[in-house]
Amino acid sequence: MIHSFARATLLLGCASIALPALAETAPEAAAVADVSAADDAGDRSPNIIVTGGVLYNNQLNALKTPTPIIDVPQSLSITTADQIVRQGFDSIGDIVLYTPGVTNSQGEGHRDSVVFRGVRSTAGFFVDGVRDDVEYYRGLYNLEQVEILRGPNALLFGRGGTGGILNRVTKKGVVGETFTGYRAAVDTFGANDIWADLNLATGDNSALRINAAYENLNNHRDLFDGEQISVNPVFRTEFGTATTIDLSYEYVDHDRFIDRGIPSDDSGNPARALRRITFGDAENNFTTFRAHVLRAAVQHTFSDSLKGNLTASWGDYDKAYSNFFPVGYNPATNVVAIDGYIDTNQRQNLVLSGNLISEFETSGIGHTLIVGGEFIDTSNNNDRFNAVFDTAVADGRRADVEFFSATRPFTLRGNTGTLADGRATNVAFSALNDDTEADVTVYSAYLQDEIKLADWLRVVIGARFDSFKITVLDNRNGAVRTRKDDKVSPRLGLIIKPQPNLSIYTSYSETFLPRSGEQFADINPPNDALDPDTYSNLEAGVKWDIRPGLALTGAVFEIEQSSPQVADSNPDTLDVIDSRIRGFEAQLQGQIADGWFLTTGYSYLDGKQQSRTGPTNLRLRELPEHMFSIWNNFQATDRIGFGLGLTAQDDSFADNGNFATLPAYARVDVAASYDVSDNVRVQVNIENLFDELYFPNAHSANEVTVGAPFNARFTITGRF
Repeated sequence: MIHSFARATLLLGCASIALPALAETAPEAAAVADVSAADDAGDRSPNIIVTGGVLYNNQLNALKTPTPIIDVPQSLSITTADQIVRQGFDSIGDIVLYTPGVTNSQGEGHRDSVVFRGVRSTAGFFVDGVRDDVEYYRGLYNLEQVEILRGPNALLFGRGGTGGILNRVTKKGVVGETFTGYRAAVDTFGANDIWADLNLATGDNSALRINAAYENLNNHRDLFDGEQISVNPVFRTEFGTATTIDLSYEYVDHDRFIDRGIPSDDSGNPARALRRITFGDAENNFTTFRAHVLRAAVQHTFSDSLKGNLTASWGDYDKAYSNFFPVGYNPATNVVAIDGYIDTNQRQNLVLSGNLISEFETSGIGHTLIVGGEFIDTSNNNDRFNAVFDTAVADGRRADVEFFSATRPFTLRGNTGTLADGRATNVAFSALNDDTEADVTVYSAYLQDEIKLADWLRVVIGARFDSFKITVLDNRNGAVRTRKDDKVSPRLGLIIKPQPNLSIYTSYSETFLPRSGEQFADINPPNDALDPDTYSNLEAGVKWDIRPGLALTGAVFEIEQSSPQVADSNPDTLDVIDSRIRGFEAQLQGQIADGWFLTTGYSYLDGKQQSRTGPTNLRLRELPEHMFSIWNNFQATDRIGFGLGLTAQDDSFADNGNFATLPAYARVDVAASYDVSDNVRVQVNIENLFDELYFPNAHSANEVTVGAPFNARFTITGRF
């Protein structure tokens, strides 16, 4: 473990010295994570303005206030649209790999799933500051930047966000300009995509921007395929200099094969001999996702010191996922156990939120005050049918599991297959497991004041009140259960600035997660009687703008989860089980020299599971002790550039019992680009240069993801 990680770090250290990377010449580079630098965002990033050390988006983003990043008492990272293209990212998971303190989970092959500081989340996602908690793979085609804020913080985000959140900032119309941008790519697996970005000036004070993408999916795994279609028109209009309105609609249509990986062997390691086998049904491992989302945002400047904004978002989502997957493996007989189910989900979300932001002074003390509220109305219908194998029923065994030879190609196809004992089996998704209708209503109000006591001293203080009510109808038996939770979540921060480009901070924040979970699964007993899980984050850190465009940040933290549980000895009483995660993060990002842009990060994470009797000495699953990443961009000439990077993780566990291990790995990525003209660039990105066999994440001990081997992506980007 240690030797592998140290070898990877040494390799990258040598590589970054020998071959620094392509300079960030695009204006988006100014808005890198934790970097405060004056710059003009230019045409390609019309909404991001970096002025006087303030990262400020004219649309709502995760920060909500025009606060200099150096004065934010929280660890955060930002990935710009230019970085997405240059590093060849095509998913949220790619961005997470190069971000300290966060890792990917498998997400059962049908959704983004991020582990923020050791806390897994499928719902800690936002778009333009608005909750986006549906389970799907989020596209990058329409983004200005991706913001990852680490640490629980309900004041800004409400319930959830138990280890942090990920916010996507979308592109908006550019008034007074007409242009077209495009990106087309193909990789050596056969996947290809094309993105289009059209901005039309529709008047002196308005513009229509249309982003669209078609993506044909393929990868290194048998049976995998799919396609994604996304369209996002946005209309912007300005009424003088005081009021801006953005109206948008997004349509998403995704179809893809579900691959839940390979099982572990009897020693707890991924069964490497099975790495080329896809354990699923070619016809019945799939997910479909359709979404229609309407968004509106209104901003108005009342005066130089008072600004207000109001957003409304309505989404209609329809999802189905059907899958077979391994649940056990016997290496001695080469027999794999297969389970399966089909799940459908229909959700409608209405989110209304508004803020008033005021900057003023009282008796020489500066204030940036935000007062806000939010209303959420969600309906969520969910059902699940488990697989039933006719051979298992005939044998009197568990009906949803059967045993197959671990051979390639896998023999299950079209709901029929040949068992390891040679018998033919037929399977149907006919055993009803869940059928629920959930209604969720949330009212929230929050207040925060950023107080400037002196040039060298700032305090952030605030609190949020959430009223969360859920009603669940179980259609299987007609039972209706309701629970309401009222919760106050505080936030406190102290920032000391010995000099303008250096801040030392400490902060405390809380969030909570109702017992119905992130996806409102159920509140069956005893969950309907239990208070929410609570999460607190105690953090201390430093942010140093070494020079304009180059910043170093670091933080130490402790996350504590308190989870009420029904006592074993007395069902009428509760035990509160606490778990803790401690760690350290560091990040250096920006222009090292003319023509050399660098982003690098390291994190150390330590977390132990807790029981009623205290620490179990079992490590939290999917929690690598060490993580390291680095990416260099180097501009060799005016037209030729190179990129070099590495992402490395220590080993971790795929299960709570600490039996199944995800081995440590290090993956090297490279890139080269050529500017054909001022408006056209061609590039190649090579992932896994040394063809490392690695297993980056898992959903369980027997659902281990097989990392992609050496592959290349060829891309052309342009603008006219």
